[in-house]
Amino acid sequence: MKSRYLSILLGCVLQTAFAQPGTVKEVARGVWFREGDQKSFGHCNNIIIEMKDYLVVVDANYPSGARAVIEDVKKLSPKPIKYVIDTHGDADHAYGNSLFTKIGAITIAHVGVLEDMKQYEPQGWQRVAKTRKDVAELNASGPEPPKQTFSKSPYVISDSTRRIELYNFGWGHTRGDTYVFLPKEKILCTGDAVPNGFHNDPKHSYMHNWPNQVRAAEKLDFVTVLPGHGEPGGRELLDGQIRFLTELYAAVQKSIKDGKTLDQIVTMKNGMPIATSIRLSDFSMEHYVYHGEGLQPWQKARFPNQVMVTYKEIKAGKPYGAIFGKEPML
Repeated sequence: MKSRYLSILLGCVLQTAFAQPGTVKEVARGVWFREGDQKSFGHCNNIIIEMKDYLVVVDANYPSGARAVIEDVKKLSPKPIKYVIDTHGDADHAYGNSLFTKIGAITIAHVGVLEDMKQYEPQGWQRVAKTRKDVAELNASGPEPPKQTFSKSPYVISDSTRRIELYNFGWGHTRGDTYVFLPKEKILCTGDAVPNGFHNDPKHSYMHNWPNQVRAAEKLDFVTVLPGHGEPGGRELLDGQIRFLTELYAAVQKSIKDGKTLDQIVTMKNGMPIATSIRLSDFSMEHYVYHGEGLQPWQKARFPNQVMVTYKEIKAGKPYGAIFGKEPML
């Protein structure tokens, strides 16, 4: 009970410290958290880790985010960026790969990222390039794949000053989800497998297994959680993510057992989900479902889309990410 209280208290302290997107804060000696400006630019968070002779960056971001990170790193240390870890292959975490390799860094990811890119690219890149100048101006036919991959966990990066462990616990948010763990500092970087808040994007996911993946990560000995989106926190972020995903899957599964069709639980407009009759616990609705006034259309559609994805996965009997193709992408 005491340790859980301290975890929640730490989460409150960290959320107070990281109130402004784009800020860079040191969370441990030689470990910095940079909160991405998702509202204005769609950027993910980044973590910068100092080793003896070089730096490691977690996530390549969008191209504009990569440029911002590279400039901020120059203010932190004269050491070069040697490695960039893609926690997964989604656009806002891997489309900046070429910006980092251009300055001599090596991009690293789980082999599942290559599998995802084989299925979803270059269609994803071409679609995003139509709406994002930073992607279009690279004049590339698709995203640059990671230069180095791993298949067995943990994959270790270490020197005389620090140890970094990379773990893949199976298909959850994506096939290639990588948790970046600093055992000495008790810091866990979760990418989008465990965001903080309303950021769960299910389009490449395995909804049924996702909570199991997070449960496996919970076995690591960490105190601080640095998510791919949202503010830092503690172990409660993993607990909340498991609760939300489990409730979502159970609610949709019950609707199917009750004989309800997708049209009966999800309202569509112009081929896009805009509303759902599914409701979860007050906790999950408050912390993981967009609510309030002035929401953007994509925000209103996020939860109905999660319901739709879960429904289609259950009916298909396979991960939604394996059947993803013509469905709406939100």
